[in-house]
Amino acid sequence: MRLSFVGITPDTPDNGCPAVYVDEDTGDIWIQGEAVTDSGALAEVGRHSPIGAGEAVVKVPPVMKSFVMEAVRGTYERGRQGPGPHPRRS
Repeated sequence: MRLSFVGITPDTPDNGCPAVYVDEDTGDIWIQGEAVTDSGALAEVGRHSPIGAGEAVVKVPPVMKSFVMEAVRGTYERGRQGPGPHPRRS
């Protein structure tokens, strides 16, 4: 797998999620974000598409739309690097 970093939300204080990636071998888009655990929200999602045993629902803020679109269009900068681990977590 060759995973390309596309972008991370600019206002994340600890260099955590959300982030967007592209698997260069398959073209799959990977989304890193806050896992949705609210039962009401998950029930609403499940009304439209059942959530499989190996699946998770992830939410990302609107500021991430441009990164998602870069991934979809293939216009992201290959070789772009994320900020890496937060210094206090290393």
